[in-house]
Amino acid sequence: MQIWVDADACPRVIKEILFRAAERVKVSVILLANSALRTPPSLYIATIQVSAGFNVADNHIVQKVQPGDLVITADIPLAAEVIGGFALNPRGEFYSENNVFECLAMRNLMQELRSGGEITGGPPPISMRDRQAFANQLDRFLAKEISLVKESF
Repeated sequence: MQIWVDADACPRVIKEILFRAAERVKVSVILLANSALRTPPSLYIATIQVSAGFNVADNHIVQKVQPGDLVITADIPLAAEVIGGFALNPRGEFYSENNVFECLAMRNLMQELRSGGEITGGPPPISMRDRQAFANQLDRFLAKEISLVKESF
């Protein structure tokens, strides 16, 4: 299992949670971005710099993700493409076959309203509650995956 991070828009505090988790449970965390990223030295943390362009990092993740991998993204269209794997947003919400298409429809509606000038702005900054929800969901996911790996031995 690997954790793929759509890192261009991923908040620094979420990356820091991921870095600690990588070291704690010895899981590979791969960050993709179109600019250079600073990460702590680790055997478990890697970065891939992709060229700038629309959905370049997303497409790379979709091509590389394997069943059982986790993708960290706030990009709902990317989450919809990796269903079959797992997708978690930085606010601690898992995307699943049951909710991702509803989230995608809501995203499209909000985008349409913003483009028409009816709604301005984007989501609020990541709160302490969001950080805690993310960390809790990540910990639950990793504990479950580690337990499945141990059972297979």
